[in-house]
Amino acid sequence: LVVARGDARLDNARTKAEFGARPRMLDAEEAFALTGHRVGGVCPFGLATPLPVFCDVSLRQYATVFPAAGSLTSSVELSPERLAALVSTRWVDVCRLAE
Repeated sequence: LVVARGDARLDNARTKAEFGARPRMLDAEEAFALTGHRVGGVCPFGLATPLPVFCDVSLRQYATVFPAAGSLTSSVELSPERLAALVSTRWVDVCRLAE
């Protein structure tokens, strides 16, 4: 699970170099089955399945971020560093900003 800023897009080449495979977007049913959260509310907390979580460096340009908190209408405010610490992640550089 990669957590990135909202206007960032996964870069196929960077993702393949980092993880050894091209990224694949899950459909709504797969996302719910793996995370326990509906699309639009998928967050790195309280996952239904233990998944590795990675934070993209694109988040670091902000003092605070607002990841979804499990539903379409909830989020949590915290610093990118606190987010990474809470989900025991490592930082990756796999996104590019939209042009």
